[in-house]
Amino acid sequence: MMSKNALVLTARLLHQGLQQRASSTLHSKASPAVMPDIQSEMPDSDYQPPTYTGPSYEKVMEIRQKHITPNIVPHFKKPLLIHNGHMQWLFDHEGRRYLDMFGGIVTVSVGHCHPKVNRALEEQINTLWHTTNIYLHPKIHEYAERLTAKFPGELKAVCFVNSGSEANDLAMLMARMHTGNQDIITFRNAYHGMSPYTMGLTALSTWRFPLPGTSNGIHHVMNPDPYTGIWGGAACRDSPIQTDRKCDCTQETGCVAGARYYEQLEEVFKYSLPRGRVAAMFAESIQGVGGTVQYPKGYIKKAADLVRANGGLFVADEVQTGFGRTGEHFWGFEGHEFIPDIVTMAKGIGNGFPLAAVVTTPKIAASLGQALHFNTYGGNPMASAVGISVLDVIEEEKLQKNSLEVGTYFLHSLAELRERYEIIGDVRGKGLMIGVELVSDRATKTPLSAPHVMEIWETCKDMGVLFGRGGLNGNVFRIKPPMCISKKDVKFAVDTLACAIAEVMNKKQ
Repeated sequence: MMSKNALVLTARLLHQGLQQRASSTLHSKASPAVMPDIQSEMPDSDYQPPTYTGPSYEKVMEIRQKHITPNIVPHFKKPLLIHNGHMQWLFDHEGRRYLDMFGGIVTVSVGHCHPKVNRALEEQINTLWHTTNIYLHPKIHEYAERLTAKFPGELKAVCFVNSGSEANDLAMLMARMHTGNQDIITFRNAYHGMSPYTMGLTALSTWRFPLPGTSNGIHHVMNPDPYTGIWGGAACRDSPIQTDRKCDCTQETGCVAGARYYEQLEEVFKYSLPRGRVAAMFAESIQGVGGTVQYPKGYIKKAADLVRANGGLFVADEVQTGFGRTGEHFWGFEGHEFIPDIVTMAKGIGNGFPLAAVVTTPKIAASLGQALHFNTYGGNPMASAVGISVLDVIEEEKLQKNSLEVGTYFLHSLAELRERYEIIGDVRGKGLMIGVELVSDRATKTPLSAPHVMEIWETCKDMGVLFGRGGLNGNVFRIKPPMCISKKDVKFAVDTLACAIAEVMNKKQ
C-alpha cells in the first residue's frame, strides 16, 4: 500500500514541477493559473484491508473482454480493481487507499460496509433470505412503517422494488392507471432510468437507444438551468453558491429566469398536450446524471400546480437526492416547498444493497389493484433489514446534519477554487449533492475539452481521490460521497482537485 507520506511526497513533487512551468491557461482571455499550496495530507484511517486473493488484474481484464457486455464501461484509462471498502474509503487490489467522492454513483449513503448495516444483514441472512410476498414476513412491514413515517401528508403507501429504473417504471404505470391519461412531461437533460419504459423519460442522447415506441406519450420540456440555460441570474438557486450571471430581479418581480422558464412549460401545455388530460410530470429534485443541475426557486412548485390543474400527478425522483443528502431536508422535494403525489427512491436507500421503493397516497396506490402486479424480490427480508438499519444510522450518526455542515463547507471551498481557476465555470448543489462544471471559456460557457477533463480526473485518481463525472459533455465533476465524510476529507479532496487543475492549465499549451 502507498503510505500517507508517499502520497504527500507525490503531491509536493507534482507541485514543485508545476511551479517550474510557465504560468498560462487554456485560452488567452483567462488569468494565469494559480499554484496551489499543498497543505493537507490524506486523512488517517485505522482500518486495514484484507490482502487481495482474487484473480490477477490481467485475468480480470481478460474475463471482462470475453464475457462482460460492452455497455459496462469502467472508469479511467487503467480501470481500478476495487476489492474492499470501509466507510468513505476504497482499496484496490494492490492495497492503495482512495477517498471515495462518488459513493458508487450516489449509492453508498452511510459508508462502505458500515458495521451496523453489515450486522443487520448478517443477522437476517442467518434468519430468512427469501419467501416472496406470497407469505407474510415481519421485516417488510417493520420497514414500510419506518419509511413512510419519513413522508409528509398522505404519502403513506409504499411498493418495494429493486432499482431506480424499476421505481420510475412503476410510477409511470401508477400515474397512467390512476389518471386514465397517457402524456408525461420530463425535462431535457433528465435521467430517470434505462428500462425500455423509463428510457423515454430520460432526455440525454447518450443514454437512449433507437427503439420504436420508447417516447410514446413523453414530452421533454426546456430544462430550467440557471447556469447554461437561456435565462439565469445571481440568486436563482437554492444553494449556498450561485452562478456568476447577473440579473435585474427584485423582491417585487421575483426570479425573472424562473418565470421565463415557466412560460416555456406553459407553451407545451397550450400546444402539445391534450387539454386537461395529462398523466404526470417527473422531475429529479436536483438533476444527477445531467450534472447536478438545480432549478430556479419556486419553479417546481408552480409546475406541480399546472400539472395537477390538467389532471396529472407530480412525481419527485429522489433516487439520488433522498435520505438526507441535500442536508437541509430529508427529501430533496422539501426544498421546493411542495408535496408530490408520488416519490421514487433507490441508491442510498440501501447503501449499495439492491433496494428501491415507490411511495404514494393510498388512493393512487389503489390503481395497482386493477390487475395482478408482482415483484419477486421487492421488499425481501434481507433488503428490508438493510433499509431499516440505514435509517437507523442516518438518525443515530446525524448524517443529514453532517451533509448540511460538511457539504456547505465543501461548496464554499470549491467556490474559492472558482475564484482562482478560470476553467471552473460553476459550483452548485446542496449538502453533499455537488457539481463542479469545467469550461474552456467562462463567457461562452464552452465545455472544457474531453482530454483536459479526463487528465484532471485521472490526476485526482492518481493522488488518491475518486470523483464522478456527468453532464451531457462529461465536463461536470459529480461529488456525492458517503455522508460520513469529514471536513478533513473535504480539504484533501479540494487540494487534490486544485493541484490537478493547475497541472493541466500549465501543461496543455
